[in-house]
Amino acid sequence: MYCVYMIIFMIVLTLNVIQYSKFFSKQFNRENIMRINQEDLDRRHHEMLQFVQENRQVDSAAIADRFHISLVTVRRDLRMLEEKGLLQRTHGGARSLDNDADAGSSHSDVIQRCREAISQYAASLVDENDTIFINGSRTALYMLQHVESKTVNVYTNNGWAIGTDFPPNVNIQIVGGKIFEHVLVGDYTMRNLLEITADKAFLGCAAVYDDGEFGYDIPTEIGINEAMISMTKGQLYMLIDHGKLVSRYASVNRYGSFRYNRPVTLITDSMADTEILNNLRSKGIDIITVPV
Repeated sequence: MYCVYMIIFMIVLTLNVIQYSKFFSKQFNRENIMRINQEDLDRRHHEMLQFVQENRQVDSAAIADRFHISLVTVRRDLRMLEEKGLLQRTHGGARSLDNDADAGSSHSDVIQRCREAISQYAASLVDENDTIFINGSRTALYMLQHVESKTVNVYTNNGWAIGTDFPPNVNIQIVGGKIFEHVLVGDYTMRNLLEITADKAFLGCAAVYDDGEFGYDIPTEIGINEAMISMTKGQLYMLIDHGKLVSRYASVNRYGSFRYNRPVTLITDSMADTEILNNLRSKGIDIITVPV
């Protein structure tokens, strides 16, 4: 009988060892894959930056061909490199900061000042105890730093809100969903949004065309924004710096663009192109230009 117990014990022990070995092997492989993916991304970014610097200015299609990646990936990579201050995105590609050392080095600072001015002005439009929607826009999210002592309830799918410190009177609710780049998307996000009613919505987008359409880079972002807008009782504000106001003829391919079927107030900065602003006004869009 003792031998039988010992045999059973050894079998159970062996099975446990195999199970734990598989678990730790999976964990090790997952960590290795994540490390390798990050290394590949860093290497591609380094080579992409060199490619832009060597050619001084390139379009997204040329980058996609050079690195055998999609235009979606190109736009995401260029956005990341611009946020690090390593290059300047253009309408349809990127340019090296070496093209004009002084102008290039100050470009990101100018855009940042414009966005901060827009954020501050937008915050002044928030009333005490307002419930507001904010989408994946960084400019819209940072307006919460300027609401002063007003109590504000915020519903957002903006991943940048996680881990960001806001004033104690700002109540942040993340609507949940699947993470895509820096935003939360998917059916779960949509269902949650359609159960919320907001007083105002403060949104951003990838581009505003002079024919009155708003362009987006993220596939499901249009649906998310439509859900927010449909559940907003009051005013819809679009927070857009001058660099995102573009002519339709100079536009790049995006996932989609559309016109809102309700009144829209666009808040931009004083460096915006006057002709584009006039075209937008002719399409029925209210414009507020914030001095920079």
